[in-house]
Amino acid sequence: MAAQSKSELLEITRKEFGKLTKLIETIDADAAMRKRDEDTSVKDIIAHRAHWIDLFLGWYAEGLAGKTVYFPAKGYKWNDLKRYNADLRDRQSALSWPEATALLHKNYQKLIEFIENHTDQELYGGPMKGAKNAWTPGRWSEAAGPSHFRSASKFLRTVLKNSRKGN
Repeated sequence: MAAQSKSELLEITRKEFGKLTKLIETIDADAAMRKRDEDTSVKDIIAHRAHWIDLFLGWYAEGLAGKTVYFPAKGYKWNDLKRYNADLRDRQSALSWPEATALLHKNYQKLIEFIENHTDQELYGGPMKGAKNAWTPGRWSEAAGPSHFRSASKFLRTVLKNSRKGN
């Protein structure tokens, strides 16, 4: 169930990030950089999660400013996510494992600060400006943060399980 308040959102964000960082700490750089299914590495997954926090924060700022908000980004529609993510992996290809994890930590802090600096009303009182749907800024925060942290943790657990099997 999705968070319904600032305190719930902070709690779930911290909890899921904590789980993810514990897994990240167990992965060495060589394993993180090795390409797996769909030409994706652990580093790609972590850098992707960091990027989506920035995307969300950009959407929020653009909506508040009355600008056109492009979801997920200008030149892409939601049904273009595979292409967008492939293009993102290409743009982030030069990132090292330490750079990707540092970016995730940095953007996590930005997300926490965003949540802490907004009231329950601002987070859950109505749809996010510019989003053209009913999702509140709090719900978008959860999608960009804890929901993405949870799916990244699942991916990392699978990688770790397969590496123990020799895959």
